Amino acid sequence: MAIDRGAIEKTHAVIRPHVRVTPVVEASGADLGLGPFPLTLKLELLQHAGAFKTRGAFANLLLRTVPAAGVVAASGGNHGVAVAYAARRLGVPARIFVPTVASAAKIDRIRAHGADLVVTGERYADALAASEAWIAESGALPIHAYDQIETLFGQGTVGMEFEQQDPQLDTLLVAVGGGGLIGGIAAWFGDADGPRRVKVVGVEPETAPTLTWALRAGHPVDSPAGGIAADSLAPRQVGSLMFPIAQRNVSEVVLVADSAIRDAQMALWTTMRVASEPGGAAAFAALLSRRYTPAAGERVGVLVCGGNTSAVDFTPVR
Repeated sequence: MAIDRGAIEKTHAVIRPHVRVTPVVEASGADLGLGPFPLTLKLELLQHAGAFKTRGAFANLLLRTVPAAGVVAASGGNHGVAVAYAARRLGVPARIFVPTVASAAKIDRIRAHGADLVVTGERYADALAASEAWIAESGALPIHAYDQIETLFGQGTVGMEFEQQDPQLDTLLVAVGGGGLIGGIAAWFGDADGPRRVKVVGVEPETAPTLTWALRAGHPVDSPAGGIAADSLAPRQVGSLMFPIAQRNVSEVVLVADSAIRDAQMALWTTMRVASEPGGAAAFAALLSRRYTPAAGERVGVLVCGGNTSAVDFTPVR
């Protein structure tokens, strides 16, 4: 099946009863000490289960045949939360494998959604290997975090919604981990009929340059996998399905420092009261650190893609 606008539209119709159309907030770069360019943030951290991953999870569960053994997923955190949530909603057994780098907030949410949780290995690749062994033993259906066609269909619905909510968008900044999100979004915008209007820009941590290294090599390659966003943006490689889409339709990829991601989290909280996790703030960090500088009058969209964090302290005041 082709990963294109038609498939994404059909997927949106299937998953729409189960996911939120997340809101957008209009602002100005001047609000954040940047230039006076128009800025639109899509708050996908308000999605069920706290991240865009819920779209891909429901797409897999609703578009594929699920065996009696249920589903299995390997995740740095957010994908596991999303699969656990979707499986519970649809009454499907789920086993989730996460590495020790997964945040406590995400581990707690997976458990809260009733999935069978296994914490193993230091990185996502370790959890993936363990999940593959369980698939062979149990016959459960694997739901890949980013390198699965239905996952890309689901994540592409974010781009579809954003275009409907802000038809005048010129540029969209998207965080990159394994590439399922930017792959689906780039397929939506890049494969439109006529000249491409919306420029899709990838943003990666300097400590996890998976797409940057892949584009340089001409194919997915192992890259460093660390940093403060390692539980969401640090697989060893980008997916093979998204890579040709990125080659065609991603205009550029910029790298941001961990310190810039932390500053972006703080700025989102202090100026808008948006509590983003590090990976969710990475796209915004490209603007704040001026790794991406808009042209005069350029209308920029930023996807705040995840909020599974315990960074905000709600301890009762005594």
